[in-house]
Amino acid sequence: MKSIQQWLDEYGVSHQNPTNKTIHWICVPLIFFSVIGLLYNVQFPVKLIGQMNLNLAIIILVFVTGYYFLLSKSLSVGMLVFSLVCIGLCYEITQITAIPLWAICIGIFVLAWIGQFYGHNIEGKKPSFLKDLQYLMIGPAWLMSFVYKKLGIAL
Repeated sequence: MKSIQQWLDEYGVSHQNPTNKTIHWICVPLIFFSVIGLLYNVQFPVKLIGQMNLNLAIIILVFVTGYYFLLSKSLSVGMLVFSLVCIGLCYEITQITAIPLWAICIGIFVLAWIGQFYGHNIEGKKPSFLKDLQYLMIGPAWLMSFVYKKLGIAL
C-alpha cells in the first residue's frame, strides 16, 4: 500500500497550474459534499440525533474514514470533521428549503465536475482518477494536507 505522502505527491503532479489548483479548492469540496448529499437521501428508519435518521452517507463515511485512517491517522481526523460538517449541512438544507437535497446535489455535482475538467484542460493533464479511481479519495485529502501544513499539523 502506498503511503499518504506517495499518494499526495503523485496527485500533485497533475495539479501544478495555479488556476487549476484554485478550481480544485472550490470544486473538490463541492463534489465531496454533493456525493455525501446524494447518499444522505437514502434514509433508514433509525433516529440518531434530534430528527436526523441514519442514512447511507453516514454508513459510507465510516468506511471512508477508515480508508483515510489507514493512510494517515491525523489526516483522517480532518477528513472526519469535514465529513461531519457536510452531514450537518445536508441536514440543515433538508430543514430550510423545499428544494430536494438530491436536486441541489446533482446540480452541484455536475457544475463542479465541469469546473474540474476545465481546470485540467488548463493544466494540460488528465485528471488523476483516470489512472486510478482511488485518486477520487485522494483529492480531498490533498487539499486537507495543505490546511494541515498551514496549521503546522503533521500528516
